[in-house]
Amino acid sequence: MSWNLEALLRPHIKNIVPYSSARDEFKGTADVYLDANENSMGSPLPKWYHRYPDPYQEKIKELLSPIKGVDTSGIFVGNGSDECIDLLFRIFCRPEIDNVIICPPTYGMYEVSAAINNVPVKKVPLLNNFQLDIEGIANTADEYSKIIWLCSPNNPTGNCLNWQDVEMVLNNFQGIVVVDEAYINFARQKSWVTALSEYPNLVVLQTLSKAWGLAGLRVGMAFAAAEIIEVLNRVKPPYNVSQPAQELVLKALEEVASVNDVIQEIVAMRNELALVFRKMSIVEQVYDSDANFLLVKVLDANDTYKYLLEKGIVVRNRNNVQLCKNCIRITIGTEKENTMLVDALLAYTQLKKTSDNG
Repeated sequence: MSWNLEALLRPHIKNIVPYSSARDEFKGTADVYLDANENSMGSPLPKWYHRYPDPYQEKIKELLSPIKGVDTSGIFVGNGSDECIDLLFRIFCRPEIDNVIICPPTYGMYEVSAAINNVPVKKVPLLNNFQLDIEGIANTADEYSKIIWLCSPNNPTGNCLNWQDVEMVLNNFQGIVVVDEAYINFARQKSWVTALSEYPNLVVLQTLSKAWGLAGLRVGMAFAAAEIIEVLNRVKPPYNVSQPAQELVLKALEEVASVNDVIQEIVAMRNELALVFRKMSIVEQVYDSDANFLLVKVLDANDTYKYLLEKGIVVRNRNNVQLCKNCIRITIGTEKENTMLVDALLAYTQLKKTSDNG
């Protein structure tokens, strides 16, 4: 495939000179640091929090590299995946000129970030089986289409997109194809990071918020060809991931085995809950999931959601989302939380039966 990164970049991005931080100009260790206008007297907090963090999170990338099977030059660490999304818009999309393609129902931040960056959005809805409309994407893309956003496993539907369909998009689209894999650790399908060497226009997003349980730290990752990562590093703010976040991520990345145990536990509970839900008369369908949540179609999503709220249980009402009429999205909780949810739904089911028979 003929593909040219320079041709995709916004003109001013090609020549942008990134901010040169103190940590860019000096790398290594020293006895006295008087170069970054930090408060040398320290802070009320523990040591080193008065110093700026590593702007490129090198230690994190060194630990991520063997875990993900990606060279450090192909890893970008961001302030959540949302920062990665925003940077890709700013790098590749000219406001009011270029457009992007999304496939609803999907993660809402693609459209929000597009609006923030004043970039038109073209929508090609998923098919009824929640898979890509390949023909629709081909007919919708034009010379100004710069990014196709694909979420796999998809949010809110929970399923992975067919591998062959994504390959077809990658092989036939001259722009950037982003595969957002926030939930990939819960899936049976392999990650698209394994295909980075085959597709120079592929960007894979992942996060430490889901399987790693670090949502409060706001740390996300982009994996791509080194030339794309280099541009992301040029455009990002100089110190985009805080020192406390970096320290805690480093500790977490040493616990791969325990994280894998938690993932297996969540998947087992997900499968068990799906079986329980399918036996309930208020449930019309439980969609197969490759994520840490289930999309469940019920008789009346609004009423079910309201009832659960009254019982102190919060789920996500997806009734107004395209292709998700009367659906609620349920995150897999702890064993205690799952039991409380099931008990509440059983009580609601009995309540509806009594009401219908009354």
